[in-house]
Amino acid sequence: MKKKPFVKITKDVNLADLVFKYPDVAEVLLDYGLHCVSCIASGFDTLGIGAKMHGMSDSEIDEMMGRVNEFIEYGE
Repeated sequence: MKKKPFVKITKDVNLADLVFKYPDVAEVLLDYGLHCVSCIASGFDTLGIGAKMHGMSDSEIDEMMGRVNEFIEYGE
C-alpha cells in the first residue's frame, strides 16, 4: 500500500480543521501555549491568527509550524 504524500501545513489552515484531521497535533499546539484548540473560536481562526492572538512572534510561529509539520509527517 502506497503512503499518501505529505502535504505541508501552513499557518493559514483553520485551527479546528487541523485538530480534527490530526487530533494528536493538539499536543504540540498546547506545548506552544495554544490552548484554544478546544475553544469555539478555533472554528473561525487560522493557526497563524490564533498564534498572533496569543502573542507569538513570527519566528515563534515559524518554529511551531516546523514542529507541527514534523509531528504530522513523522509522528514524533
